[in-house]
Amino acid sequence: MSYPALAARTAVVTGAASGIGTATARALAANGARVALIARRTERLDALAADITAAGGQALAVTADITDQASVDAAAKAVHDAYGRVDLVVNNAGVMLPNPLADGRIDEWTRMIDTNLTGALRVIRAFTADLTATAADGRTADLVNVSSIASHVLFPDYAVYGATKAAVTQLSAALRTELGPRDVRVSAVEPGLTDTELGDHVDNPALSEQLGGMFSAIPALSAEDIADLVAYTVSRPRHVNLRQSVVLPTRQA
Repeated sequence: MSYPALAARTAVVTGAASGIGTATARALAANGARVALIARRTERLDALAADITAAGGQALAVTADITDQASVDAAAKAVHDAYGRVDLVVNNAGVMLPNPLADGRIDEWTRMIDTNLTGALRVIRAFTADLTATAADGRTADLVNVSSIASHVLFPDYAVYGATKAAVTQLSAALRTELGPRDVRVSAVEPGLTDTELGDHVDNPALSEQLGGMFSAIPALSAEDIADLVAYTVSRPRHVNLRQSVVLPTRQA
């Protein structure tokens, strides 16, 4: 799809090294936005930036770990030095590590909370001043947080992951009360079954098999499907905020 309203915008996309992040960065760049690519895997970011540039777009690869404050600060400086003020932030970086709560996997809990919630907060903190200044100038400013249907649909053994995504959705709603009156749009996108690398992180054989069974039974969404929804959301007229979007494969209840 073509979204002319995205031309000349300056975006930050986290988790840009794979999946929804990669697809979103490509979609925004294809529609004329300058895109700062933030993730930990430098080689993937460099390859993506080269692909976008070869296709006529503008992209900046910025290696960063959103679980580390100093890394986020350095990334924000690199983006500002290269592109100046940011007017579109897509908080996409996330990790899904399901296991029964009784297993007591504190390492997994910490990683999911630090990435999915606290990491998103670090990125928001880094660029909120940009968004509010952009809006004060009368231009469109967007914060998009990629959540999950796990924020409100209950899955056994996904309690902590679901809790982090529920927090992201609630955070988005709360931030609308703070940023909406300042003309900054805040949107939460909640995908259902989507073909990304998230499932590759699952180390529980039974849960991995269960997830594989879902993919066999249901034609899943692609990362590009979610990217198109993000691009559509941020290309609406400035006074229109698609506050929360739930997107499912047709066969997923």
